[in-house]
Parts: sequence; structure tokens; C-alpha cells
Amino acid sequence: MLAAVGALGAVSELQAQDVYYSQPYATRLHLNPAFTGLLDDFSATLAYRNQYPTLIGTLQSSQLAADYRFRDQRSALGLLVNADRGGGLNLTRLEAGFTYAYRTRLAQDLYASAGAHAAYGSQRINYGNLLFGDQLDADGNSTGPSAEPVELYDPKRYLTLGAGGLLYSSQAWFGLAAHHLNQPLIGYATGAKLPVRLAAHGGYKYYFVRSSVKQQYREVSLAPTAAYTYQGGSQRAEVGLYGTSTPLILGVLWRGALPGPGKAQQSLVTLLGLAWNGFRFGYSYDVSLSRFSREVGGAHELTLCLEKIDLLEAAKRRLRRKNYAAPPCPTF
Repeated sequence: MLAAVGALGAVSELQAQDVYYSQPYATRLHLNPAFTGLLDDFSATLAYRNQYPTLIGTLQSSQLAADYRFRDQRSALGLLVNADRGGGLNLTRLEAGFTYAYRTRLAQDLYASAGAHAAYGSQRINYGNLLFGDQLDADGNSTGPSAEPVELYDPKRYLTLGAGGLLYSSQAWFGLAAHHLNQPLIGYATGAKLPVRLAAHGGYKYYFVRSSVKQQYREVSLAPTAAYTYQGGSQRAEVGLYGTSTPLILGVLWRGALPGPGKAQQSLVTLLGLAWNGFRFGYSYDVSLSRFSREVGGAHELTLCLEKIDLLEAAKRRLRRKNYAAPPCPTF
């Protein structure tokens, strides 16, 4: 989530953190650029997250992601746009950029994908919500506009770079990603920056049923997953279990901070996904396990994905033995 602005000039170093989506594989380009183009020939996904809905200045995040796989089946290009807003000062961050990934087959049932991400961002606060000392009279009443120079709060623009890798087979996957490698300055205090975000994620899928009849794919499976994220001194862990029975996906995840800053933030996520006629719809709710979070509400998250796979071209690739399998990770 966005870091609180708090003391705009009173702290010597202020660090922001990224949003943690509860449907990491629906927002997989945000998780790891190496996922670009791996699941579909083309896809476009909209995601919306509303955290602490009963709190004034609720934290809201929106994301648009799209990826396109080139005909060589090895390279793909993606678009990723994130918009975050929250806090009493209406702190907003808009970030837009591209991802690129290239994959290769290492063995009969082993693939690797490497990806990169570059984005341009802007962060600002709504200084119209601020009240300065020269606006108050002796009785503490507001007297009118301030003479404070507002250019101090002009948007902070920055470039951010990231990279990631993914290793997968027909039943397992493991990925590493590093975001904000250049640690861009984004804030109003000296040294206010986006710290590097390091992430590891993986899982295993056990298939009870896996078949394709008349171009209709059917799957019944269970997939345990795990993830770890480190950013700015904060560590987060996640373990989950996804059950799939086409076209439904049910999931439950535990998410929490490891010993260190923010260790009280823990939640249990319940997830429901539905795939139908080229669309994927997902809804999840974070049930807060900490007292503060319970009092201000959990988090709602919605995702909608349009996916396209060229079945005729996929059949031709199988005949030419140039078909590249998709990773077995969940789609939500």
C-alpha cells in the first residue's frame, strides 16, 4: 500500500511500499514480469482493490494489465498501469510502463522465462487538504488562503526498473523478481524513495483430472503455493491452497508480516474465481486477523480478465512440436 505522508519534511528518510494484491496470479505482471505472455496468446485484465473501507481516506488501487505473445511463442510484450490513492491527504501514485519476457525450453518438461519491466510514475498529494499555520488566527479559526508556496507539493516524477525470472514444469513453478532496482526518489522529504522490492514465489499442482475433449479443457486439481516479499526492511510471507474444478477456482491464503516492522498486519484471504467463455472473474476478501485492521475493515478485491488463445494455431504448433506449455500456477 502507499506509505503515509505523515511528516513531509520532519523525517530524514521516508520510504513507500507497493500494493500487495490478494489475487497475485490474476495480477501476475505486477508480481513478476517473467509471466508476460505465458498463459494466453493475448489477455487484458482489470483489477480493483479497496482496503480499510470504513476508514477515512480508504486505500484504493486499480490496475490495467495486458500482454501479447508473438508468433514465435518465445517472446511477449506487456502493458502495466497502476493507480493508487489513499490517506487524508489524498496521496496518489500513477505508474505506467511495459514488460517484456522471453522463454525457452530447457528440457522435455522444463521451461524458463526471463522478463524486464520499465515504467514512468508520478506521485503527489492534494495540498488543498492541508492547513498551514498562517491560516489560523489566535483562536484557532481558519482565516483564508495560505501564503505557503504550493510548488513544494508539485508531483514527483520518476522512472522505475525491474526484472524477474521463472522456472516451471507441467506441475511446479518457482520465480524470483526484483522491482525498483534504481530506487527512484518519489517523496517530498530528503531520501524519500521507493526501496527495492524482492519477491520469491512458487507452488506445486496435483492433478486429479486433466483432459481436453472437443477443444473443451477440464481440470480438477489442488495447488499449494508460497511467497515471500522483502521491501524497505519489511518482510511478508504468504501460504495458500487453490482448488480448481473447471470452471471454478476456490482459494484460501494466509498473509502476514514476519518479525519486524508491521508484524501485526495479518490476514486470511478467501477467493472465488470463475472462467467462462474467454473471461475470468475473481473476487477475494481479506479477513483481518489484527485488532486494528478488524476495526477499520478488511479489503475487497475484484479482477476481470479477457483471455484469447488461438486454438487452431495451437494445434499447428503441436504438430510442428513447437508448442510451449504454460506454467501450472493458478489464474487468480
